[in-house]
Amino acid sequence: MDIATYTAFCLTAGPLIILMIIGLWKLFEKAGRPGWESLIPVYSTYIMLKLSGRPWWLLLLLLIPGINIIIGVGIAIDFIKSYGKFKISQNAAVILVPFICLPKWGFDKNTRYLGPSASVDFHEEHRENLQKSSTREWAEAVIFAVVAATLIRSLFIEAYTIPTPSMESSLLVGDFLFVSKINYGARLPMTPVAFPFAHHTMPLTGGKAYWDGIKLPYFRLPGFGDVKKGDVVVFNYPMDADSPFYRPVDKRENYIKRCQGTPGDTLSLLNAQVYINGKAAITPPHGEMEYMVRNSAGSFNRQVVFDLHLSDIQQFTNQDFMMNMTAQSAALLKQQADIKSVRPNIRLRGVYDPEIFPHSPKFRWNVDNLGSIIIPKKGWTVKLDSLTLPIYRRAIEVYEQNKLQVNGNNIIINGKPASSYTFKLNYYWMMGDNRHNSEDSRFWGFVPEDHIVGKALFVWMSWDAEVHRIRWSRVMRMIH
Repeated sequence: MDIATYTAFCLTAGPLIILMIIGLWKLFEKAGRPGWESLIPVYSTYIMLKLSGRPWWLLLLLLIPGINIIIGVGIAIDFIKSYGKFKISQNAAVILVPFICLPKWGFDKNTRYLGPSASVDFHEEHRENLQKSSTREWAEAVIFAVVAATLIRSLFIEAYTIPTPSMESSLLVGDFLFVSKINYGARLPMTPVAFPFAHHTMPLTGGKAYWDGIKLPYFRLPGFGDVKKGDVVVFNYPMDADSPFYRPVDKRENYIKRCQGTPGDTLSLLNAQVYINGKAAITPPHGEMEYMVRNSAGSFNRQVVFDLHLSDIQQFTNQDFMMNMTAQSAALLKQQADIKSVRPNIRLRGVYDPEIFPHSPKFRWNVDNLGSIIIPKKGWTVKLDSLTLPIYRRAIEVYEQNKLQVNGNNIIINGKPASSYTFKLNYYWMMGDNRHNSEDSRFWGFVPEDHIVGKALFVWMSWDAEVHRIRWSRVMRMIH
């Protein structure tokens, strides 16, 4: 967290934390405890447990990610019940707006400590207030289910669907995946106020499913490891930071691609082959690309099209076609009697494509020939000049939120002349396995680490919409 972000966080959260401490101070005093105990982290939670009649070892469960949220909610609710706050609205208030309700109850003359809410005597004395109506029981069950499901989706595992063919034939349209949040460490919500189970858009109405009035800094829990080359990764689409959406990081569209380059790598493409640090990278065996095919028959057998998974077929002449397929399919297609030639449709080196990153004629790059390019690493310092700025400007300006200006030959960052820049985040290079039918890092550049959602683990179900049937051969299939 940089100084500016830390300062903004303190200015926002600091007063709210102070209000909660004031409320606890007064409530502790009502129970005969010294108010200063509310000032000591962890110990103040121990006092809340003691006043509620709950065991001290619940503090240990607060160390477990995911579980700690549920336990924390339980501790807060038990604590306020000890002061006669039994209503579901009061229970919700201590979770959602503790900085309001705790000081209010602390200074309220009618609020007094009734005893440990977890004790048998307390339940006997306040049975009428503690007894729940069927409506409240249903409401609490629904709330618990929503909270539990949200925690599981946010911290452990989430289901995704493949909507586009950018990863074919490694992943197919209609594949349903489970994506692990714990492999790279769960990213805590950065836009915490949101409608449950809706990502960025409300169903039916189409409005925003979140409120960006509260923004939290990027933080990731410890994971099993880092993103590695070859991993199939779900991440937030970086370009959603721009018009017309201007979405917060964690509310940007979910994309799925394969990681080709990690922080500090030097990456290039030469005739559609990826090179990392000068060595050829492993090409996904089931990845697709465009091929030019000459067929003397002038058409293709439907069974051949289905068996070889030929897609996006375009005809230019009576015999010339362009289509997508895997290298294995291309080898099998060559064996067909009517096929005269099958060759990859690779763009020539040096032919400039303005759609390709960094969208500058100084770099005559295209979808098959690109680089070399150094992927930024946290702590790496790059010299800024007319050649490096087009490549790294977006990362500096948009992802790391600096004000960058160019006046003639002078580069100004946050009002100060700059000849270099040190990156604060790690970045990745993501590409689809369907190389000629994928919008990926070749078009929009680097993926910042705070955009990483999780690692795709396995396909749990696959539905072929064209023939309306389940692809049984792909069910429970691991993703490699």
